[in-house]
Amino acid sequence: MIVKKISLVVTALFSMSMFAQESAEFSREIKQDIKLSYLDSIKSTFKRDHLASKVDSLWMNELVSLDIYDDLTKDIQTINKDVTVDEELPTELLKERLALMNQKSPFEIEYNQGLENVIKSFLKNRKKSFSRLMSLSEYYFPIFEDAFAKQNVPLEIKYLAVVESALNPKAVSRMGATGLWQFMYGTGKQYALKIDSYIDERSDPLKATAAASEYMSKMFNIFGDWELVLASYNSGPGNVTKAIRRSGGKTKYWDIRNYLPKETQGYVPAFLATMYLFEYHKEHGINPERAVVKNFETDTVCVKNQMSFKQIADLLDMPQSQIKLLNPSYKMEVVPFYQGEQHFIRLPKDKVATFVSNEEQIYAYVKHDTEFRSTSSRLAVKYAPKARVTKPAVAKPAAVDNGDFEFYKVRKGDNLGAIAAKYDVSISELKKWNNLKTNAVVIGRSLKIKSDEPSSIKANAAIDKKEEAIASADDKDKPTAVDIDYVVVAGDNLGSIAKKFGTTIAELKELNNLTSNNIGLGKTLIISKAAIVIEEPTSTAIASNSVDTFKKKATSKSVSEDYYVKKGDSLYSISKKYPGVTISDIKKWNGIKDEDIKPGMKLKING
Repeated sequence: MIVKKISLVVTALFSMSMFAQESAEFSREIKQDIKLSYLDSIKSTFKRDHLASKVDSLWMNELVSLDIYDDLTKDIQTINKDVTVDEELPTELLKERLALMNQKSPFEIEYNQGLENVIKSFLKNRKKSFSRLMSLSEYYFPIFEDAFAKQNVPLEIKYLAVVESALNPKAVSRMGATGLWQFMYGTGKQYALKIDSYIDERSDPLKATAAASEYMSKMFNIFGDWELVLASYNSGPGNVTKAIRRSGGKTKYWDIRNYLPKETQGYVPAFLATMYLFEYHKEHGINPERAVVKNFETDTVCVKNQMSFKQIADLLDMPQSQIKLLNPSYKMEVVPFYQGEQHFIRLPKDKVATFVSNEEQIYAYVKHDTEFRSTSSRLAVKYAPKARVTKPAVAKPAAVDNGDFEFYKVRKGDNLGAIAAKYDVSISELKKWNNLKTNAVVIGRSLKIKSDEPSSIKANAAIDKKEEAIASADDKDKPTAVDIDYVVVAGDNLGSIAKKFGTTIAELKELNNLTSNNIGLGKTLIISKAAIVIEEPTSTAIASNSVDTFKKKATSKSVSEDYYVKKGDSLYSISKKYPGVTISDIKKWNGIKDEDIKPGMKLKING
């Protein structure tokens, strides 16, 4: 019996030894098969700040969309305070609540039928909008309150940003007023807000709020009444002064309201109605959505070299849309570098810790990526199919330098950035040659492009698809003509997608046969037809596990490749490596029921 037990123990130990050897060999085999891209190899050296990593994960559920701004602005401009609205809110109860608000506010909040009608109109038509606005306010209101406290401005004026911009720093009115506080260009310059091709500080929450606070403080010194300050913010101090004179010298908003411009007559009631809904949202069943991000969970870091939002997002494993939300003043989704000036980027605190701890590697990757893209752009010009362009025999304008001009006809999906990249020129040069004051270009317009050596890209000529196919077959290094597709992700809408690709909502709907603006998650949209795609050369540093390799393979109809899970991977981060791939796709292809994956695990990715 003892001998039998000893033999069993020996057998078990031998089996364990063999299993350990096999495991070690399997481990080595996996390590040999895993080939890291340059980006992944850089990130594998990052130091992690475990304390900062304990901050709650900040996932983007929804980027601020312009639909609330459009709806709310239209409401305020067209709302009729004299029309009774059928909504359950007893007048006596409303009077009690307004009296309580008045006791703790420097504003003179008093009941009147017009204010009741505006409040009931918002309750009836805008409950869902206010739910979303309240979630955004968790990020913006602390910024506003801090700035107002420094200037001794009432904190309640924070609600004015809801009325002005629906808390959207990218909001632009028909007149060109921009940002959370809707500054016109001249006013922005007057308050030292920087506005150029890369930056518009009217969209910077901190700087624009400081400017708004300064304006409010100056207006109060003139009028001595906060309601009149609000009226002057909307229609200008001149219109308020005229209304005071026309009313016979009265100096209270409610006494001069009928002498103000029509929009301003509904402006202050809209402000007070907004304040009421924020104060009594629970009583009316308005439940704020989960905050996208809270202000105290973010911080800033100084950027020492120019880098794009995409490069930052790739390096820090965060959604690019979140960087856009936190840094709305950067117009081109690029943090520029100007000699002698500092530029900062706002990030979640755990990402700031990663950035600061690994700056040397981050800037090394940015340099590598920028040089690689520059090379790819030059290859695109060198190998693009040729087409003839007949130059009109006209005299060159005296306003531009001497030299040959080429003419490019703007097509669907084009924007100045893409055209400039095709011809290896700058956006500012394009604007100068064509006397453009904005970055907007109209489809069908011919743009002048100055070049000492004629470019091989003549996009306004019809490109023969048959010739492209032959060229592609003859030389695999040449670019291929394919449709550009885009897979809808959380937070997308037609407006944001159109803006991202420099096209319009109408064009997207036409290309995709859409009858409404509603699009579902995971839907593939055609962005443009027959666009040039550069196939990037592979190297020992950029191999099968890289995003670039998968993009190359994806040009064929059916492609499958294996991905080995690395430490720190999640289904979300893996899905972002492969364009058009979703978490549910990866689960389906690999029979995964939950999101539990482990390092070394092999996942199948289908193209």
